[in-house]
Amino acid sequence: YPIERIYRDARITNIYEGTSQLQVVAAIRHVTTGTYLNQIREYEAQTYAADLGHVHQKLIAMREQYERAVEKVTAAGSNEFIDFHARRMVEMAAHIIIGYLLLRQASEVEEYRVSAQLYVKHGEAQNAAAAEYIAQSSPDDLDLITAVRQAE
Repeated sequence: YPIERIYRDARITNIYEGTSQLQVVAAIRHVTTGTYLNQIREYEAQTYAADLGHVHQKLIAMREQYERAVEKVTAAGSNEFIDFHARRMVEMAAHIIIGYLLLRQASEVEEYRVSAQLYVKHGEAQNAAAAEYIAQSSPDDLDLITAVRQAE
């Protein structure tokens, strides 16, 4: 099915297979260097079916939210803080990229429009939760995590 190909071709989803933490470490480099953001901007600049403009606008808003989250985490200047939020930031990028791949498919094939709309709604909710957690977080939280681990 085309949806399987789209999901498979979104290389960012490979993080869910194999040794997860090592893949998070590798993937976070693409967050901090802007590789994922550049790819997202390329997808954003493409033309999509006019009646799916509302989906495209949601993806733009998700990108802006992702940018704010990445900026907050990287501005802290702490590798530990970046590592702490790595999975959240990679997953945020993944939802946006998969959303764009589905939007492209939905622009070409009518039967994928509902899937694209539903997936973007799902990604929007997931990204909102991650962005809110990051917004409420600070490098001081790392001390709390250390305290919990020591108590265990």
